[in-house]
Amino acid sequence: MKRQAPAELGLPAVWETERLRLRPWREEDAAELCRWARDPEVGPAAGWLPHRDQADSLNVLRNVLINDSTWAVTLRGSDAPVGSLGVFSTDFSQGNGEPEIGYWIAKPLWGQGYIPEAVRALTARCFAGGAAQVWCAHFPENSKSRRVIEKCGFRYRATESFTGSDGITRLCLYYVIEREGGEA
Repeated sequence: MKRQAPAELGLPAVWETERLRLRPWREEDAAELCRWARDPEVGPAAGWLPHRDQADSLNVLRNVLINDSTWAVTLRGSDAPVGSLGVFSTDFSQGNGEPEIGYWIAKPLWGQGYIPEAVRALTARCFAGGAAQVWCAHFPENSKSRRVIEKCGFRYRATESFTGSDGITRLCLYYVIEREGGEA
């Protein structure tokens, strides 16, 4: 199931941060996606099953990642994807369909600040596009994602059940950040 970003945000296809280049996913990325997404510590932390093979990754590219609101995270100077960043209309009951950011990065790059850098940049783009609030969420056991969310200035709002693409329903903690001068 593709979750769509609020169309009015006007997000670019390709953009850069200090250390990253974010670009659209392509079918040719299936091998690199599989390389990182088959790790059993990556997908389940984000609510999806590890990829079994390159065909599985190609299916995910075609049905989930290739869209106008999800980017392959690459290190500047490289075109090889090492993670993903996306924004979609939140399903959270208190979120009113506002933008929610989701992300993951390859395990060898954990703890290097790449995802907080990407999330901060995307949050700023959402605000520049008119969003009053932006959401992020994590599962209780995913302390690494919690740290990203907190580093980026999001504040805990509530806990609610969520069913991931892995079919498992579990609790999910939702956080919000407001545009300067707005109310959360």
